[in-house]
Amino acid sequence: MRTLNTRPWGTGLSLLLVLLVVAGCGIGRRHSELECMERAMFFESHRSSRDGMIAVGSVVMNRVQSRQYPNSVCAVVGQKGQFAPGIMSRPMKSQAMPEVREAARAVMRGERHPLVGNAMFFHAASHRFSYDNMHYVLVAGGNAFYEKRRRELVTQPVPPRPIEGITRR
Repeated sequence: MRTLNTRPWGTGLSLLLVLLVVAGCGIGRRHSELECMERAMFFESHRSSRDGMIAVGSVVMNRVQSRQYPNSVCAVVGQKGQFAPGIMSRPMKSQAMPEVREAARAVMRGERHPLVGNAMFFHAASHRFSYDNMHYVLVAGGNAFYEKRRRELVTQPVPPRPIEGITRR
């Protein structure tokens, strides 16, 4: 005897929910813009310094305001391959969470790291790349922040010395 599938959409819906969970979207709950900023700072700056967190947040906001990237914090932070794996789904557990929240709120209210400028990129300061279009503007919180420029416009081709203590509460 053959049974009828009374819910033909059931399998598709189940698959969709699994994909949303895997993608870090959660079920029935989306992250707020503030939470997404906290996640970027938490996982990318490793909570090492306020300057590092504010610099990461500044890059996120530069991307939000660029036509080259999505126009929301969550869409930028959740963009595949751009930030730490699992950034939208891993738990954030640390004694540093009050500092992360304060820094995220400050960036969402308009604070920017003054040396980040228009930079939209960063990488771990310990890494070196041989590209000739990376104009470095800052090293803070363990990351090197840079702008991509035409080769002839690059005046700082290597990361500068780390600078901390520029931003304050």
